[in-house]
Amino acid sequence: MKKQHTKTYLFALLPFIVLVGMFEIIPILSIVVQSFTSSGGFDFTLDNYIRIFTKQLYQTAIINSLFIAIASSIIGIIIAFFGARAAFIASGKSRKIFMSILNMVSNFSGVPLAFAYIIMLGNTGILTLIGKEYGIFFLAEFPLYSVLGLMITYVYFQIPLAILLLLPAFNSLKKQWLDAVSLMGGTKTTFWLKVGLPVLMPSILGTFSTLFANAIAAYATAYALVMNNVSLLPIRISEQFVGDVVQNPHLGGALAVVLMALMILSIFINEKIMQKNRSAYDGK
Repeated sequence: MKKQHTKTYLFALLPFIVLVGMFEIIPILSIVVQSFTSSGGFDFTLDNYIRIFTKQLYQTAIINSLFIAIASSIIGIIIAFFGARAAFIASGKSRKIFMSILNMVSNFSGVPLAFAYIIMLGNTGILTLIGKEYGIFFLAEFPLYSVLGLMITYVYFQIPLAILLLLPAFNSLKKQWLDAVSLMGGTKTTFWLKVGLPVLMPSILGTFSTLFANAIAAYATAYALVMNNVSLLPIRISEQFVGDVVQNPHLGGALAVVLMALMILSIFINEKIMQKNRSAYDGK
């Protein structure tokens, strides 16, 4: 009977497995194979990867993408931690309002987000003109169309995503733990350093990994904001497939493999840190 149920479940999953194979596994394998072949034929070559790691244009794209992804993830998760904590301790009505706003903001990304930033902080944006009028240098000279400007833009959509991912983890914190720390002479700071953060650390690290992947692969916001003026991996990849002048899908495949490798590496490092954290926590 149990085997029959198992076969039924597998049969029900068959359409999903077919879709995953057609739209994820096969395209990934195709890109990997393509990245190791020459543009003029099907000969095995490493020229595409050599070009990526020796040409400054692609080196800059990797560095910029890593900087934006890491910086926006760190800033986003720090702000999101306090936001999630505030939502966790808020009353029922306040929390509902906060969650409604959060869900609305979390869906505001891509081209609309870039357009909003251009209106507010572009060369003739509202805040930029106010800064010029009243001598507010930060607003008047805001570097929106740069790596720093992109990073700040990314932080906007990183924060709500991080809060949504962190908020369920706060439910694992018990009020009794804070009371126990207080009875032992500890403060709230002691509670967060010795109890709260160690308990939340797996969720924090997992959220950071998600934010990193979300930022390093983001394309629409960056392209709408700076187009080709800032070298980023997703933009350089798209150029190789839909470029107006020269198209090189083999090089684009190699760039895509590098992007996937960075994402996999971040997940691997995150998992190792989480395992070490769990081992240290269990040892205590």
